[in-house]
Amino acid sequence: MVPEGFHLIYARHETGPALPYAGTGGLRVLDRSTDKTGAERLSTPERVSERLIADRKVRALAQAGSYGTDEQWAGSLPTFVAFERGVTEMHEDVRAGISVIRYPYEALDQWRDWQVAQQEAPLALLATSRVLYDPTNGFGRIQRTLWNLNESQLAAYRAELINAAAERLDASRRHYTGPGHGAQEQLLALADARDIALTLLYPALLTYLHAWPEFEIRLPHAWRARAGLRYPKAVYHLEGLYAFGGADEARRVLLATRGLGLVEQERRARAAFQAGYYDGAVRYLRDEAARKHRTDLDRWAHLSSARRDKLGTLLGVTRAPLGPAALAVATAMLEAVREGH
Repeated sequence: MVPEGFHLIYARHETGPALPYAGTGGLRVLDRSTDKTGAERLSTPERVSERLIADRKVRALAQAGSYGTDEQWAGSLPTFVAFERGVTEMHEDVRAGISVIRYPYEALDQWRDWQVAQQEAPLALLATSRVLYDPTNGFGRIQRTLWNLNESQLAAYRAELINAAAERLDASRRHYTGPGHGAQEQLLALADARDIALTLLYPALLTYLHAWPEFEIRLPHAWRARAGLRYPKAVYHLEGLYAFGGADEARRVLLATRGLGLVEQERRARAAFQAGYYDGAVRYLRDEAARKHRTDLDRWAHLSSARRDKLGTLLGVTRAPLGPAALAVATAMLEAVREGH
C-alpha cells in the first residue's frame, strides 16, 4: 500500500536550502509537556528526524504531509521520506504514530532522469516533501526536475496517464460486464472505476496546473480547492463515483467498520469525522475497504448476510453507480480530463 494508499499530502513547497546538520528541521511538536515517559520523548518527530539525520546510512531526508505546516490538523501524521544505503526496495515503518518511508540510496541519482522517475518514482510524494537533510543535493535535484517540467513534458505525461486509464477501463469492461455477471462483478467494477479515477485520472487532471496529488485523508476537500473550480466536470464525475452524503453517510460508514479488521482505518477516519472532514472519512474508508477486502468482493455470494451488509455500506452500494454504470462515469471523467473540462 502506498502510504495512506496513496499517502495523502497537502503541503506547501519549500525551496529553501537543505539542513546539513541534525536538529529540529523546523518541525513543530504539538505536545512538549514534561510528564512524558522516556520512550515517548524518544519518539517525537524531532527526535526521529535527529536520529535519521545522524544515521550514516541515511543520505537524504524529507518530511511529507501536512504535519508541521500551516495546514496541520488533528489527523496529520508525522511522515518522513528517507533514502538509505542498504535498502533494496521501498518499505514503510510506522512506530508510535510516526511513519518513515525508506527508499534505496541509488534512487537519488536514478530519479533525476524524468523518463525513469515517471515510471518508478512516487512523484507526488517527492515533489511535495520538504527537505530536511540533503548533503549531496540529490533530493533537491529530483524536486527541481519535477517542479521545472515544461508543457510538452506535462502533456506527454498526461497522455500516458489517460491511455493507461483507458486500457484499464477496457479490461474492466471485459472482465466485469456482459451476460452472466452478477453482484460481485458489479462491485469489482465499482472498485476498479474508483481506483482508475483516483490514481490515474486525477493526477492527469492536475498536470494542467503543474500540481501533484494530495495524500491527506481529507482528499475530497483538497481536490475541490485545487481543481474543482477550474475543472468542474472532471471533479463532478470523480465525486459521483464515491457517492458522498455528508455527516450522515460518514456516520453509517464508520459504524460498518466493526468486525472487518479496519481498526486503524476507523481510528483515522474518526479523526477526520470529528474535524468535520466527513467526505474525507468516507472516501478513505471506501477505498480501504475495497483494498483490504478484495477477496470478499471476489466471493461475494458466499459471504454471510451480515458481512455483505457491512461491506455494502462501506462501499456505498445503495448510493454509488455499479458495474457498467460505474465504468461509464469513469469514462466520462476520462473525457473531461482529456478536454480539460
